[in-house]
Amino acid sequence: MNDSSWGAPPRAGSQAGYWGPTDQGPVQGLAPAGPAYDAHDVQQTRPMPAVPDGPAHGGDQDDRGAARLSGPLFRDEPPQARSSGPYDIPRTSPDGAAPQNPEPMPDASQPAPAPQKKSAGRDLSAAIGVGVGLGVVIVASLFIVKAVFVGVVAVAVVVGLWELTSRLQERKGIKAPLVPLAVGGAAMVVAGYVRGAEGAWVATALTALAALVWRMTEPPEGYLKDVTAGVFAAFYVPFLATFVAMMLTADDGPWRVLTFLLLTVVSDTGAYAVGWRFGKHRLAPRISPGKTREGLLGAVLFAMVAGALCMQFLIDGGAWWQGLVLGLAVAASATLGDLGESMIKRDLGIKDMGTLLPGHGGIMDRLDSLLPTAPVVWLLLVLFVGGG
Repeated sequence: MNDSSWGAPPRAGSQAGYWGPTDQGPVQGLAPAGPAYDAHDVQQTRPMPAVPDGPAHGGDQDDRGAARLSGPLFRDEPPQARSSGPYDIPRTSPDGAAPQNPEPMPDASQPAPAPQKKSAGRDLSAAIGVGVGLGVVIVASLFIVKAVFVGVVAVAVVVGLWELTSRLQERKGIKAPLVPLAVGGAAMVVAGYVRGAEGAWVATALTALAALVWRMTEPPEGYLKDVTAGVFAAFYVPFLATFVAMMLTADDGPWRVLTFLLLTVVSDTGAYAVGWRFGKHRLAPRISPGKTREGLLGAVLFAMVAGALCMQFLIDGGAWWQGLVLGLAVAASATLGDLGESMIKRDLGIKDMGTLLPGHGGIMDRLDSLLPTAPVVWLLLVLFVGGG
């Protein structure tokens, strides 16, 4: 390695300048450094080449070079000129000038910033308050007058359709026909309660047909994407909600609906609590980065325990082992429903479907796990204890 190599001291007698004492003592023939030293008797030293911020190819050899170059390169160089880069040498431009904006040195007198506490991501006090309020309204209507609960479901469906179609128009320019969807969606819920599965299917078909016809009153541009979105919305929101109304028709209908609601809420709560505390491995990072595998295990555990208790004590003719199966199915369907709406929101580029519920977002942000879980619970309860 020649004298111009980084980290190599000049040989004795070199005219490249004084680099400090070598192992054999001061270099002979050169004036010592200090105030009495005449700078005109020595040639101009060459500037050091600029060093990249990161190691080129790393290894122990680079570390040894960095160690040899630590400290001021020249005797009269002020310590402030040193940088705090990985090589611990001054960064200079090719002409030897100091950088205009050198990196600030850490101030040892300032205390280190306190680690940030893990945030839940939402206003928990508002979320809990809204959740309790909704729970009171639902339970009261469920056990006092069944028709009132059906009306609550129909209102939730209409608001959910409004949120979904509004976001589609705002973000994608898709104009799904809201009027036939809202009217048909409420009719689908009522038909499911009055006429069962047959009435729900007929109302769904008529709602889809009404959406196709309604859109014909506007120009044909974008017709296909608009009616496709309308049919999708009809199946995604009101059709899945009809299974809640059909659960209510059984003799123990209120308890079946309560079991459905409890298991879904417990599943979401278990996923949230365990994932927030222990979550490390992401479940679906491209869809919902906040969900973890540990959270999914928490949802399964919480839902299975709650399912065993509900089937044993709330459902006529139910058994605890059936509740384990029911809880597992609810955890799976609720998670898939949550991921499904996260996929929609990620495609739309939004965080929440609305702002109607403080701490929760919109109605659709609460229905995301309930809607796909309703047909699962309805079917398993029919298989386990009959239609009632």
